Parts: sequence; structure tokens; C-alpha cells
Amino acid sequence: MDLPTFEDVVFARERIRGRVETTPLLRVPRLDARAGVELFLKAESLQRIGAFKARGAMNAVLSLPEEGRRRGLCTFSSGNHGQAVALAGRELGVAVYVVMPEDAPAVKVESVRELGGEVTFAGKTTADREKVALEIVERTGAALVPPFDDASVIAGQGTATLELIEQAAARGAELDAVLVPVGGGGLLAGACLAASGHPTAPAVIAVEPEAADAFKQSFLAKERVSVDLRPTIADGLKPVRVGERNFAIASRIVREAITVSESAIARAVRALLFEAKLVVEPSGACALAAALERSLPSGVKRAGVILTGGNVAPAVLRRLIDETA
Repeated sequence: MDLPTFEDVVFARERIRGRVETTPLLRVPRLDARAGVELFLKAESLQRIGAFKARGAMNAVLSLPEEGRRRGLCTFSSGNHGQAVALAGRELGVAVYVVMPEDAPAVKVESVRELGGEVTFAGKTTADREKVALEIVERTGAALVPPFDDASVIAGQGTATLELIEQAAARGAELDAVLVPVGGGGLLAGACLAASGHPTAPAVIAVEPEAADAFKQSFLAKERVSVDLRPTIADGLKPVRVGERNFAIASRIVREAITVSESAIARAVRALLFEAKLVVEPSGACALAAALERSLPSGVKRAGVILTGGNVAPAVLRRLIDETA
């Protein structure tokens, strides 16, 4: 099994330079007061395609030999990774096939199509989507770009955490921890590589919805376990099981795994809108929810928080705001 390293994260940063944004690191004193710690918010919701996924997808696609991507790109995604691969394909002038769940948010489906991706719907689980994606690869000869369990994707996602740590250091702040939302685990694994490889080595804290806690259960069991799907507003964070590579990396580096309630996630979305003036989707607000609920381990005084995406339909955002009024 090929596992990426800290050096791969550094190389990925150079490979994707100029193709993704250096997103801002924000301070919001009112949120600090609510959390009881200093928070450094990494606004990946302002990244290209509105999510951190642009980093991993771009690194993975650019890592492919030109011959390997000539027949197109194929991926399976709940939404944001599909948009990221579609963006990469458009910039490189190749076809993109994206397999999405039957219940994918319309705003994410529309974005994939606007970027030129051909969408196919398949079931509701990652396994459903992967099966159909492999069939498309067999039929078209397209290169498969997995959403999270891939060395190049992991390295690309790690650039968000490396950037966060360096931006905080430039302000004279040494972070005690980085809070990372977990779905399939690509961002988490990349964060672990970046944090453990940096001289300041902040702890990595994994955050999941209570309704989709595949990583926490695996972390406690010390092996990957599958969980039953339950409804959650965090549509980007509900895999049945975390990726094999991701768990191999994260299980040895993560300090603690925390879960947050649906209401806590909704309140974090509201707080970001009104206090930080940011539109962040529920999946993207998950890590902040842990801080606002004061669920962090003792000793954490300064925490980086990755706000992973902002692709939320206006109607969904309105409903969350109304429900938390």
C-alpha cells in the first residue's frame, strides 16, 4: 500500500501552485469568546469550486502522465470532489465522468455539469458509486481519480493544513491543535502528514457528525469498521467506512476523535454566517461545531479550524438559520 509522506505534501504544494487559491486565515473574536480558545479559521469555503477538494483533485490529476488522462477522468463523489475533478478536466481539456449519489444536493450536481462533467447517479453509498465508476473506466478508458483513498489526493489535501500552520506562524501564533472534519478521511490523513511533519507539530483532532462516526468507531477499535448510514445535514461526511490509506496514517497520529450533534453543526453554520460573514455548508462547519461546544481536549488554547466548503443551497441555509434562531 503506497502511503504518502510529509515530503509529498510539500511537493504537492509546488505542483498545484497557481491552480488553487491560498485561502485566508481568519480571526473572529466573538467566536473565540464562545469557544474559550483562540481560533484560526482556514476558509476553504473560498477555495476554487468552493471547497478544499480542489487541492487533492488537482494534485492527483497533475500527477497522472499525460497519456494516462488523455481519455478522460472519472470519479465518484458526494459532490465537492466531483466538482474539483470537473474543474481539473476543463482546464486540461479532457472529458470528465462523475458518479454521484441519488440524493446528491442539486447545487453540487449543477456545479459539476456547469464545469463540463457528465453526471451519472448511483445509489446512496460510496460503494454504489465506486462500482459504477469502475464500469465507466472499463468502458471509456478514463483514468480513475478516487475521492479520498489515494496517495496523491491525500498529499494535495494536506496542503490546506500546511498552509494553515504557516499562516498562523507568520502571525506569531503556534497552534496547539488543528480541527479537521472527517468523511472518507483524505483531508484528515493529509492534515496528519502536514502537522506531524511541521516543526511545531500541532495535535490533530478529528471531528465527525454523531450520525456518521466511521472514523471514531474505527479509531477506538484500532481497526476500520463499517457503520450504518443515518441521516445527517453534513452530506459530505457520511461514508460507510473510512479509506484504508487514510486510516493507516490517521490512526497513528490523531490525538482524539470527537463527534458533534446535528444541532451543533447547524449552530456553527449560523455562527459563521452572522459572526464571520461566511457561507459554509454543514460539512464544512463540523470542526468549528466541536470548538463552539467546548468539546476540545484540555490544554488546547490555540486551534486551527478547517472550514472545508461552502456549497450549500440557499433553501437549506435558510432552513438551518430559521431552525437555530
